[in-house]
Amino acid sequence: MPERSTVTPWSLRRSLAVLAVIAGLLTVAMIGGGTVTLLQLKDARERVVDRIDPAYREVERLTIALVNQETGIRGYALAGDRTFVRPYEIGLQEEEAATAALQAMAGDPVLGIGQDLREAVARAQQWRTGYAEPVLASGRSASVPALRGKELFDALRVPLGRLRADLDRAAVQARADLDRTAGRLQLVFGLIVAGVVALLVVLAVGLRRVIVRPLSTLTREVRRVSGGDFGAEVQVSGPREIVELGWDVNTMRRHIVAELEALRSAGEQLDEQAKDLERSNAELEQFAYVASHDLQEPLRKVASFSQLLERRYKGQLDERADQYIAFAVDGAKRMQVLINDLLAFSRVGRLTREHAEVEANDLVAQALENLSLAIEETGAEVTVDDLPRIGGDVSLLAGVVQNLVSNAIKFRGDEPPKIHVGVRDAGDLWEFSVADNGIGIGPEYAERIFVIFQRLHPKDAYPGTGIGLAMARKIIEYHGGRMWLDTDVPSGTTFRFTLPKLAPAAAGEETLEKEPENAG
Repeated sequence: MPERSTVTPWSLRRSLAVLAVIAGLLTVAMIGGGTVTLLQLKDARERVVDRIDPAYREVERLTIALVNQETGIRGYALAGDRTFVRPYEIGLQEEEAATAALQAMAGDPVLGIGQDLREAVARAQQWRTGYAEPVLASGRSASVPALRGKELFDALRVPLGRLRADLDRAAVQARADLDRTAGRLQLVFGLIVAGVVALLVVLAVGLRRVIVRPLSTLTREVRRVSGGDFGAEVQVSGPREIVELGWDVNTMRRHIVAELEALRSAGEQLDEQAKDLERSNAELEQFAYVASHDLQEPLRKVASFSQLLERRYKGQLDERADQYIAFAVDGAKRMQVLINDLLAFSRVGRLTREHAEVEANDLVAQALENLSLAIEETGAEVTVDDLPRIGGDVSLLAGVVQNLVSNAIKFRGDEPPKIHVGVRDAGDLWEFSVADNGIGIGPEYAERIFVIFQRLHPKDAYPGTGIGLAMARKIIEYHGGRMWLDTDVPSGTTFRFTLPKLAPAAAGEETLEKEPENAG
């Protein structure tokens, strides 16, 4: 694996922070521009709606009030009827209110009506003092020429016209500003839309460059390694976290390669050991075959001639010679038993016979029939549960039960043997048990008793070759189960062994086979 680069790339957190800052700046710029433009639009609208339009209304109100005054005075001057004075009085009130409102607005530089308003108020006062009030005082217009009143009121119309002109100019300027601000707002919103698109593009490109592309590269490299190319280096770039992840993947890949090499080496060793073991087993089987077959004939000769010597010369030699001959005959017989047991042990699993389905109760019955004489002599009591149907080599399985029951009879205590053959459901297996009330076996010998030719008692106390339990375990393991000594029982001896259950199809066939018998 290449050395780690001394140039440390940006971390993922730093890259995301830069992207976030760029996005934030763009967002702030867009929000700021939009806010400023909206405020400008609001200000332009307020100038038109809240300042110019009310001024227009008040100027119109003032004009109407002055016209009402002039109309009332002219009517009174012509007709001499005091009812015509009422519009004049109302006009005075309206003029006062309008003048007060306009004077409040006169300081607004946007309107620019201060000078013209003052002149209009002064001209209105001149018209009243120079014409209206004298007419009201004399009741006749003859003393005050009407032409004089018209001149004074026409002079009043001049500042009123300028007031409207001032407001027209302010309105035109305000509407122009409003239009420019609205156009600027549209531009700003267009820029905001463009900014949002640019922001999304920046984020998409940035995330693709910073995260998506490096992760895709790392994924492709990792898949190449996981596909079996363990010798390929994982090459990645991008943020520091992803580069370090690539380094870690490379480290893991190196460990996997080392483990694979170790497993390959161990597999080769296991293959060699398996071949050696297979060759050793073949040699052992050959040895057992030779020992059990080729030694039978010379051993038979030794036994036959020893027995012949015993019959022909018994009593003719001294007592010690007779004893020696008896020892030779006994040794030859025991050797024959050992060789036959060794032959039977070597054949388990090597000479495969056809398996059959059988009721376990029938196997136990066959074993008990073979041991009937020993059971009768010892007064043994044997009880058996309702056992299931099993499959296997019938003669071998019967031999297992016979060996366990025979041991229970052989290693009995002072009381008559009580033996129970039981079974329980253990999921996919049946767990059988053979329990007795005999002398028992210490827990420390739980495994030793299954070793071939191992004995816990001298042969003169309990006869046998010490191969029975070893052969029984081998038979059970050959059938896919296991055998062990139950060390938790308080007294006596309990052996347990398991056997696989029959497949459901076999059980179904058995039911179909039994139905016609029951029907018949």
